[in-house]
Amino acid sequence: MAKVKLGFAPTRRSIFSAPDAIKYANLTRVRLGELGIDYVDINDINAEGLLYDDNDLDAIAKKFIAEGVKGLFIPHCNFGTEYVCARLAKRLNLPVLLWGPRDERPDENGMRLRDSQCGLFATGKVLRRFEVPFTYLTNCRLEDPEFEAGVRNFLAICNVVDVLRHTRILQIGPRPFDFWSTMCNEGELLEKFNVQLSPIPLPELYDAMKAAKAEGVEVAKVVDYCNCNMCVNVSEAQLENIAALKVAMKNLVVKYGCNAVAIQCWNALQDGIGIMPCAANSLLNEEGIPVVCETDIHGAITALMAEAAGMDKARSFFADWTVRHPDNDNGELLQHCGPWPISVAKEKPSIDIPVAFDYPGSVMAEAKHGPMTLCRFDGDGGEYSLLLGHAKGIDGPWTKGTFVWVEVEDLPKLEYKVVTGPYIHHCVGIHMDIVPILYEACKYLGIKPDLYDSTDEAVEREIYAPSGK
Repeated sequence: MAKVKLGFAPTRRSIFSAPDAIKYANLTRVRLGELGIDYVDINDINAEGLLYDDNDLDAIAKKFIAEGVKGLFIPHCNFGTEYVCARLAKRLNLPVLLWGPRDERPDENGMRLRDSQCGLFATGKVLRRFEVPFTYLTNCRLEDPEFEAGVRNFLAICNVVDVLRHTRILQIGPRPFDFWSTMCNEGELLEKFNVQLSPIPLPELYDAMKAAKAEGVEVAKVVDYCNCNMCVNVSEAQLENIAALKVAMKNLVVKYGCNAVAIQCWNALQDGIGIMPCAANSLLNEEGIPVVCETDIHGAITALMAEAAGMDKARSFFADWTVRHPDNDNGELLQHCGPWPISVAKEKPSIDIPVAFDYPGSVMAEAKHGPMTLCRFDGDGGEYSLLLGHAKGIDGPWTKGTFVWVEVEDLPKLEYKVVTGPYIHHCVGIHMDIVPILYEACKYLGIKPDLYDSTDEAVEREIYAPSGK
C-alpha cells in the first residue's frame, strides 16, 4: 500500500482564543496518530505549533520540502490567518486540505472562542485569489466518520497527483502503423503534466532479453512462478522467452527510471522473438508496473492514475471496449489479448494462443466480477480529460484472452462519449470505487473530469462530506 506524508499546519488568528486553538491542534494530532496518518508537524517552529506568523513561512516551507510531504493539511483551529495559509500553499504547490473542527455552542455570556467555520470561508476565498486549488472537508468533529474518510480520501488524491507529476514511461517501439488512435503529443505531455517518455527501439529490447537469458537466475524464477500459478500451454522454450521478456522489461524500467511501460506488441515484436508479449505484460502488471499494449501512452497514464487512486491496494487491467452484450442492453465486453494481472482473474489463468494471432504467449482468464471503476485519460487539440464511472461484472459468453462482461448504468451514453471523444477503444478498470478520488485529483492536474454515470454534485459530495462507509 502506498504511503503518503502530509504537511500538518494548524492555523489560528490572534483575535480568537489561542489556548483553544492550541487545544484543538493537539486533539487533531492525537486523532491523526490514532488513524495511523504519517505527517510532518510544525511544533518545533514556534512555541504554539501553529501557523499564523508570516515570519515562520520560510522555516515551515523548508521543513515540509525537506521531509518530502505530498500534501498540505491546514486545520483551522480557530478562525485562522487566511493570507498566511495561502502564501504557504502557493509556495509548496501541493494538494491542500481545508478543514476545521465544528464550533461549540456560545458560552453563557454569548462568547464564541473559535469561529472555525467562518475562517474556512475566508481562507477558501483567498486561496482562489492566489489561484491555489484546494480540497474541502466539511466542518465536522474529529470523531465523525467524515473526518477519517475525508483525510484518507485526501491521501489518495495526493498520491495520484504525486505519481503523475513524477511519471516516466518506457516506450518500447513506436505505435503500430495502423493505430492512429494511440498517437500522442510527447512535448505537450511533458509541458502540461511533467510526464516523460523514454523511447527505445525493439532491438534494445531483444538485447536485454539475451542478457537476461545469459544471466539465467531471474528468468528461472519467472518460469517457476508461471508453472506454479498458471496453466502453461506453451513449450519450455516459449515459456523461457516469455520469462526473458518479462525480466528484460523490468531491467529496462529500472535502467531508465520508469514507472510504466507502453509496448508496440505487434507485429514486428512477434516476428523478432516468436511470442506474444501479453503474458510478460501480465507478470509485470501483477508487480505494480503497468504495461499497456499498442504503445498507448495515454493508456499507461490512465493505469498509473487508477492504481495511485487505489493506494496500490489493487491492480488495474487494460482493456478494449469491444462488443455489446448479446442479451443485456447495458452490458459490454472488456477484453484484451491477455495482459491482465493474474490477481484480477477469478480462475487460474492459462498461457496460450490469442484470438487474433498465431504466436503463443497470451493469458486466458475471465476477470472477477463485482463493482469496479472504468476510466480513460485522453486528449486532443491541447485539451485533456478523464472519462470515468462505475461498472459491475456480469455473466456473459466465454471468449478468448483476458475478459470480463460488465454492466453500466447507461451504455448508449458511455458509447457516445467514447466515440465522440477525445477517447478511444482502450480503457482501464480496477476493482475499487475510485471515482471521487480521480475526480478531485483532476483539479490539481489541469484535467477535466468527465463522468459517464454520475453528476458532478454527487461525486463532489463524496469528497467534502464522505459517508465513511
